[in-house]
Amino acid sequence: MHGHQPHPVTPGGATAISDAFLAKRGKRRGSYNCGRCGQPKKGHVCHLPPPSITDSSSAAVTPTDSSTSSATTIIPASPPLSAVRPHQRQQPYSNLRRALSFDDIDVHELPESDDEGGEEEYLSPDVEFNIGSGGLPASCLWEVLRRLPPPSLLSAAKVCKGWRDVTKRLWRAAEELRLKVPPRTQVGFVGSVLQKCPALARLSLTMESDMDSTMLACIAFACPNLESLEIFTCEGSFNRITGDELGRFVADKRCLTTLKMEGCSNLGGFALCSNTLSTLWLSDLHSLSKMVFNCPNLNEISLDFSCQANDGTDLTAMMDGLGRSCPRLKNIHISSLQLSHSVVLSLTAANLRGLRMLSLVLGSEITDASVVAISKSYSNLELLDLSGSSISDSGIGMICNVFPETLTRLLLALCPNITSSGIQFATAQLPLLELMDCGMTICESDAQYPTHDGNGGSELQRSPNSKLHLIYQKLFIKHARLKKLSLWGCSSLDSLYLNCPNLNDLNLNSCKNLLPEKLVLQCPKLESVHAIGCQDILIQAVQTQVSSEPAPIENRYSCKRMADGSKRVGIPFSFSQQSPDEKMSWKVRKRRCTVLVE
Repeated sequence: MHGHQPHPVTPGGATAISDAFLAKRGKRRGSYNCGRCGQPKKGHVCHLPPPSITDSSSAAVTPTDSSTSSATTIIPASPPLSAVRPHQRQQPYSNLRRALSFDDIDVHELPESDDEGGEEEYLSPDVEFNIGSGGLPASCLWEVLRRLPPPSLLSAAKVCKGWRDVTKRLWRAAEELRLKVPPRTQVGFVGSVLQKCPALARLSLTMESDMDSTMLACIAFACPNLESLEIFTCEGSFNRITGDELGRFVADKRCLTTLKMEGCSNLGGFALCSNTLSTLWLSDLHSLSKMVFNCPNLNEISLDFSCQANDGTDLTAMMDGLGRSCPRLKNIHISSLQLSHSVVLSLTAANLRGLRMLSLVLGSEITDASVVAISKSYSNLELLDLSGSSISDSGIGMICNVFPETLTRLLLALCPNITSSGIQFATAQLPLLELMDCGMTICESDAQYPTHDGNGGSELQRSPNSKLHLIYQKLFIKHARLKKLSLWGCSSLDSLYLNCPNLNDLNLNSCKNLLPEKLVLQCPKLESVHAIGCQDILIQAVQTQVSSEPAPIENRYSCKRMADGSKRVGIPFSFSQQSPDEKMSWKVRKRRCTVLVE
């Protein structure tokens, strides 16, 4: 009924449309209307000839009647990318290129989607031009400056204005900061550095000066979004923060998830209440009157008490509180001389179902009965550390019976009742074991103190009634997954045979009676051997075994890059141009191992 009818369009109107398309240089998608007549392009073949060359002075739209104006589409022109002076004549239309033009493309060749890109190069507003000295791009300068320590970054801001702007942006974007506070440093200087980082989330301070409540308040004010805080103390510095100050800080920081602090001997007692705190490490604790934990999301806790006999901390009550207020605990580390079997029973009564790592260190009153209680309550442990306890080979047997499918790390250092038989049984019954620490276990019980002879050497005092079969022991370990083995201080060990293909770290420090002719290391991946305090002949034997080169291993594949140069692939010699007799086709895998003797 309504067929397509031609409509009059003035030449000036066509030029105005072209100028409008020229001005819309930022437009990235094509127009749906014809650039000549203004009709929709779909199913339309324009009958008008291409516009003639006209000047910009005649590029004015002549007024038409209502019917013509309703059929003609005129897009208002926006300011061009490069401004043209008013007194200059604009270039002819034929010499200009539109931002997007589909006039010379057949309608049947257009894609179905309208995401067709333009012909003209597009300048993204995110592109950064060269700034600073030497024309260094801002992106490169950013990557260089962000690797500098804070003092060097402050110095870089003094180079020029461009560098200063980049450093300001770096400070504002910083999320993690590590600072060392030297002695006699003003708190205001630390606060000024922290205020440069409004987005700071992780802060680590190494204090060479004293730490007090003023510094803690400065951190709380300058870092409103702090998520992790680590405070380490150096020799000569003192942490003066009390338990009440620490409790207020934790309660005020609503985003705090990790808190690690050393030198907490001045706390006296604390009450920590936080819904976000998940990791808590406190060391150098002593004689705490109260320990209140109201942290329902706490996953990991580490409490190191000072090794003083007069410590009056009630660890049994602390374990009861942890079980009630911290039901999501997964990792527990307690180091204290006050650990006993009653503390273990209090811990097992807490019924922490998600517990995976348990470390109870220096508890000489922890016995095999404690191991039975732990095994009954927590059967999914992945790490068990009972160093310094009084467990025996029977306790190791119970550990092997309960955790053969979960335990990957077992630490039993400073346990005098353990023999080489228990260690061998543990490595044979725990197939997932990757780390084992047996330091100071296979050692002489009758003589612990060395005496110096006239030649400057040292020998262990042995009682006349000591039995040789108790002093010298043999250790045979064959394990497929063991990666780290520590036998430091095992002075009663005279024979060692290791067949561990994945072992990469071995500690033999102070193994003085280990005979070099009875040392066999079948560990092809061994990277470091610690042999401090060992005999020179033993050190030479270790170096000889770890530096011996195995037979050459034939590489039956030649490396060749793909056609696009993206990666290297292995090609058999039958398809390769190189001969297997050439030197590049043979490789000798050498063992690289470091023997540490100092």
